[in-house]
Amino acid sequence: MIRGAKRKDKPRQDDGEPVRATISFPSDVYRALEDIARKKKVSIAWVVREASEQYLAKRWPVLRGSR
Repeated sequence: MIRGAKRKDKPRQDDGEPVRATISFPSDVYRALEDIARKKKVSIAWVVREASEQYLAKRWPVLRGSR
């Protein structure tokens, strides 16, 4: 039987410290993020954080106050 990679259990960070994540995107999505970042003169990370925050505010408004 083939199993996926096991993830290490990480302690939750409730202290407001940033948490690093590694994300893979399809190449067309990544190119679009690069274009947006270039036009706004920000990093791709900034674009992804902004999009994530907007998504959470729209789809999961109950989580908004938990930050």
